[in-house]
Amino acid sequence: MPLRITLRQLEYFIAVCDCGSITLAAQKLNVSSPTISAAIGQLEAEVGLTLFNRRHAHGLTVSQVGRRFLEGAREAVARAEALGDLASDLAGTVRGDLHVGCLITFAQIVLPKLRRSFIDTYPEVVFHQFERDQSEIFEQLRDARLDVAITYDLDIPPDLDFRPLIDLPPVAHFAQDHPLAGLREVAPSELVDLPMILLDLPVSTDYFLSLFAATGQRPRVVERTRDIAVMRSLVANNFGYSIANIRPITDQAPDGGTLRFVPISGGPRLLKMGILTSRGAETSRTVAAFVEHVRENLSDASEFSFAAATR
Repeated sequence: MPLRITLRQLEYFIAVCDCGSITLAAQKLNVSSPTISAAIGQLEAEVGLTLFNRRHAHGLTVSQVGRRFLEGAREAVARAEALGDLASDLAGTVRGDLHVGCLITFAQIVLPKLRRSFIDTYPEVVFHQFERDQSEIFEQLRDARLDVAITYDLDIPPDLDFRPLIDLPPVAHFAQDHPLAGLREVAPSELVDLPMILLDLPVSTDYFLSLFAATGQRPRVVERTRDIAVMRSLVANNFGYSIANIRPITDQAPDGGTLRFVPISGGPRLLKMGILTSRGAETSRTVAAFVEHVRENLSDASEFSFAAATR
C-alpha cells in the first residue's frame, strides 16, 4: 500500500529540523504550533518511524532515523519544486515558490520594497525572504534552500554566479560631535588608533579590517556586533566610530542619536552590490523574472550609496 505523505508534512518536518523547535518553525511558516505538531504526528504514523526524540526537559530533538529521513525529505521537496518550475516554464507563467536571501547588513533597506513590487507584478509567486550573512548565503544557495540572493562581491566562490549592479564605497560613521565628523574625508591612518565598533560578520569583517592594511596596523576594535542597528546606536553615543558601505535612510541612529558620515580616502576597495545565484538558476522562469526585476530596480545607486548622496 503506497504511503500517503503530503509535501506540506515534509515541509513542516524540514522546518522543525532547521529551526530546532515546533514553536520557531510555526513562527517561520506563519502557522500555529498545533498544526505543525499534528502534521508531524501524522507523518510519523504514516511512515512508521519516530522522527523526533521527545523529552520534556530538553524539548524535541531529531532522532537518528529522523536525520536520515531528513535527507530524503529535502530531496523530495526540491524535486516537487523543480516540477512546479517546469510546469510554470511550460505554461509560460511566473509562479510558485521563490526563496530570496539578502545580506543581513542591508536587507531592511533593500528587500521589502523589491518584494512588494515583484509580487505586485507577479501575484502567483509565493515569496520567501531570508536575512543571512555571507557564509550562510553561499551555503544555502549550494543546498538549494535559496534560489537567489542580493549581496556584496565579497569572496564569491567560483561555483556561484555574481552579477554586479551598484558600486558602494566605504564610509566612516561618527557621532555628530566627534572631532573627525566635520571632515570632507578621512584616511585609515587617522582612524587606526581610535576606538572602533566593528560590524562583525563572516567575510564582511575581513573586508573592514583590510581597509587598514596600508597602515601596517590593525584598528583598535573595542566593540563587536552583528547588528548594524546596534552598531549605529553605539556610534551615535560616542563609543567609537564604525565603517559601512550602505547608506541608512536618515542620519539618525535607531535610538534617536545623530550620525555623521565621512568618506574614506586613499582609494579603498569599493564593494559591489549585486545578484548571486547558483549555476543555471536562471533556467527557472521565476528566478529569471526576479533577477531582471532586481536589475531594473537596483540600478540607481543614489538610494544606497553615500558617494551618490554627496555629489
